Amino acid sequence: MAYSGDEFDVVVIGGGIMGSATAYELAKRGQKTLVLEQFDFLHHRGSSHGESRTIRATYPEDYYCAMAIESYKLWEEAESEMGFKVYYKAQQFDMGPSDNKSLLSVISSCSRNSLSCQILDSQQVAEKFSGRINIPENWIGVSTELGGIIKPTKAVAMFQSLAIRNGAILRDNMEVISMDRDGAKGGLWVLTANGEKFWGQKCIITAGAWAKKLVRTVSGVELPIKALETAVCYWRTKEGHEKEFGLGAEFPTFASYGQPYIYGTPTLEFPGLIKIAVHGGCECDPDKRPWGTVSSMDSLKEWIQERFSGIVDNGAPVATQLCMYSMTPDEDYVIDFLDGEFGKDVVIGGGFSGHGFKMAPIVGRILADLALHGETKGVDLKYFSIQRFEDNPRGNLKDYEEQVGCSSNHK
Repeated sequence: MAYSGDEFDVVVIGGGIMGSATAYELAKRGQKTLVLEQFDFLHHRGSSHGESRTIRATYPEDYYCAMAIESYKLWEEAESEMGFKVYYKAQQFDMGPSDNKSLLSVISSCSRNSLSCQILDSQQVAEKFSGRINIPENWIGVSTELGGIIKPTKAVAMFQSLAIRNGAILRDNMEVISMDRDGAKGGLWVLTANGEKFWGQKCIITAGAWAKKLVRTVSGVELPIKALETAVCYWRTKEGHEKEFGLGAEFPTFASYGQPYIYGTPTLEFPGLIKIAVHGGCECDPDKRPWGTVSSMDSLKEWIQERFSGIVDNGAPVATQLCMYSMTPDEDYVIDFLDGEFGKDVVIGGGFSGHGFKMAPIVGRILADLALHGETKGVDLKYFSIQRFEDNPRGNLKDYEEQVGCSSNHK
């Protein structure tokens, strides 16, 4: 199904995971949908490429836990429609000091959201994972069944294919440089750098690390979103132990609370390697990136040695991949109307702060709802409003501040 002319119900700006999931959601509802991506589709300059992302429902915040549980279902529905897998199930294991407020909030959130979890002491952790993971005596572990790995580039391709299958038009190498209201018939005109112009009744901005720049360009609004470059590191398991850290050996996706906040995945994409990385990065201009500046890894190396009992070589990562974060001060998303001169005709989805990929299906549904109906059901969007930064520059206040703010220089 193709659409003639340059007029659409909704124009989506940004063809990463959020824009692609949103386009799929719009197109399957019968909306004439256009996606404009400034670079090639499936490029490696943003936040939606690479080999793996974790998916988990263990969050200190109740609103994320509920969204993640729903997102699991939506990933499986999209997979079923597409006919191939992008989501691989695993347990999720969270660990940290027994008095860590974030981790204690995770346990409380699991209870409130009816997410079954096991709380383990150091001896129980060693027994559960046959000595592959060890934690100090003053730490606890939290194990849940809802974990797993998503293949990101494959997932973006899946949503783009499903969007096209449902009639969406996707155009890459189309940098948006302006957006103007049509005073006569309403809606918006979107102009690209190559001179092409498109009309949309509504517009959704999902520009990732470029969201702040684009919103400033088209509206003058300054979103409190920083672009960070982060390094994803792969470490070699020692000879004879390669299979012990794979999905088939029931090794979990994991997160370690405290400073630094560390996360990782079982062996999947690269045989014999396990992904272990620090949540954070170095602030940069997404168009003038350092492409490889990595802060000290001393604390990460020490963590690897202590948690994995020397079974994982902590000398240096054998492979490193770079990715972009779009980070808000409170590390919560921005999902809202741009308002101002555009009113409710422009919706923004951004600031996903390094933990948004897993939520793409539900975020796509929310953004589509906002564009088409002006509201969404089942998700309280007050936590994601732009207004929260006008009330407080730091955004949402939380009881576990030690976990918020780990967004610069891998501290």
